[in-house]
Amino acid sequence: MRFRKIFEGVYKIDNKLATLNLVKGNRVYDEELIMREGKQYRLWNPYRSKLAAAIINGMKQMHIRTGSRVLYLGAATGTTSSHVSDIVGKDGIVYCIEISERNMRELLKTCEPRQNMLPMLQDARNVDAYASDTGVCDIIYQDIAARDQADILIRNIALLKDSGYAYVAIKSQSIDVVKQPEQVFKEFLEEVSAKFKVVEKVDIAPYSKMHLFAVLQKK
Repeated sequence: MRFRKIFEGVYKIDNKLATLNLVKGNRVYDEELIMREGKQYRLWNPYRSKLAAAIINGMKQMHIRTGSRVLYLGAATGTTSSHVSDIVGKDGIVYCIEISERNMRELLKTCEPRQNMLPMLQDARNVDAYASDTGVCDIIYQDIAARDQADILIRNIALLKDSGYAYVAIKSQSIDVVKQPEQVFKEFLEEVSAKFKVVEKVDIAPYSKMHLFAVLQKK
């Protein structure tokens, strides 16, 4: 079995991505569990996670690490955020913001065995509703299907520490179905440019089409 570390808390096992399972025996989406030297790893499917897709496609920097405080906007049912939970470990925390009650029912099941995941049924536009609970975080992770995705990110910047990073899955079809994806990506980055500088851009096809994964840093 070939095994190597990619980033802190992120590994490749026989060319498949994995994270060290924070809760041994816990599966979130029927992912395969692999034991190695007494530790258990969860395979991380890039077709189910845009962050995994970005890593597989060559993302160079990873600022989500052990002990990180992550504000996760658009946690859905918790697939990617559970892997982020693995990465930040017991000393980190993932604040999972989700607007859909249907998704929240599944997210609660995901979070229950993971003490470092805190689910919140909130609209990410209404930052004041959860700001006192989250405080200032090291990372914002955003995966939201909304026309005003850029504005939502800017609204949450007060909860990002100085020089902190935002990991963003830009969804062209949710923002504007008429414009070419490349134009949507360009306009998104221009809209947030007063607050963020672009550190890295990663095309995550074929895992997620018409998406751009961007790593941004707060100015």
